[in-house]
Amino acid sequence: MKLALLLMNSALLALGNTAAPLLLRLYFILGGKRLWFSSWLETGGWPIMIIPLFISYFYRRRTTAHNTKLFFITPRLFIASAFLGILTGCDDYMYAYGSDYLPVSTSSLLISTQLMFNAIFAFLIVKHKFSSYSINSVFLLTLGAVVLGLHTSGDRPANESHLHYMLGFVMTIGAAALYGMVLPLIELTYMKATQEITYTLVVEMQMVMSFFATAFCTMGMLINHDFQAIPREASEYELGEVKYYVAVVSAAIMWQFFFLGMVGVISCSSSLHAGVLIAAFIPVTEVLAVFFFREKFGAEKGVSLALSLWGFGSYLYGEKKKMAKEKQNAKLVKETELA
Repeated sequence: MKLALLLMNSALLALGNTAAPLLLRLYFILGGKRLWFSSWLETGGWPIMIIPLFISYFYRRRTTAHNTKLFFITPRLFIASAFLGILTGCDDYMYAYGSDYLPVSTSSLLISTQLMFNAIFAFLIVKHKFSSYSINSVFLLTLGAVVLGLHTSGDRPANESHLHYMLGFVMTIGAAALYGMVLPLIELTYMKATQEITYTLVVEMQMVMSFFATAFCTMGMLINHDFQAIPREASEYELGEVKYYVAVVSAAIMWQFFFLGMVGVISCSSSLHAGVLIAAFIPVTEVLAVFFFREKFGAEKGVSLALSLWGFGSYLYGEKKKMAKEKQNAKLVKETELA
């Protein structure tokens, strides 16, 4: 059951992590200009989580007479999830800012540095133990981002100022750092919970996180008068008003797939595992960005991509050896008990 949940959430994370950045970039390059609204889209699709929660509730009512609670989240977990949601809202804005001024292929590679920050915070917050392979993976992925950072001007869009480009670069790195901290904090919340972490509870916590992140971004939209500007922006969108709303709704749904997959992977495995999976799907996003948006893919991006793939391969190999060792140890323990 746990393996099935891990695979399902990995698939959700893969789909959201690949499609959501492309849809967000599509919003910007075809006429979208509202930073707070684009931030809001990253968590604004949270109501769709009510659907699986009600399905779970009615299933419990039919199969278990004594388990008819509508929600399992406790006040303590609610407060923790709300705090994590506000941090996520800040991260949403920083990521949206970078997405406005950077090509998808560049921003995706920069986001891969979240694995380095994830590793650091996982060690500090949840005392995660590292193997030589995971350390090598973090180093290679970080080196890939450094290589890209040394050639920042080569892929700057023609209509983009150097200042805006550099601000986008810095904000994207900041978003990677902040989210690298949020992932271990989510894992710590699971560890400190005084109740069983079921998948229903994971969905509830993610819904609370998304609600507060959306509330944070909604305040920014109100201050920036985004609600009044959206109808005008839709009417001026290059693909037309209908496709504008299709694009933004699709982006909101894809981001929910990403977040739900991410917290699901953490609950089934670890925050570092989720971070590695996020980094692993970056090559797919890069290739699709070059294909759909005709973005430049110079030598520095090729080197950065190769280092990213090498780092991910190192992590997978290390995990394979770790699982083989754990299996061997379990076998020895079983043989000792039978002797």
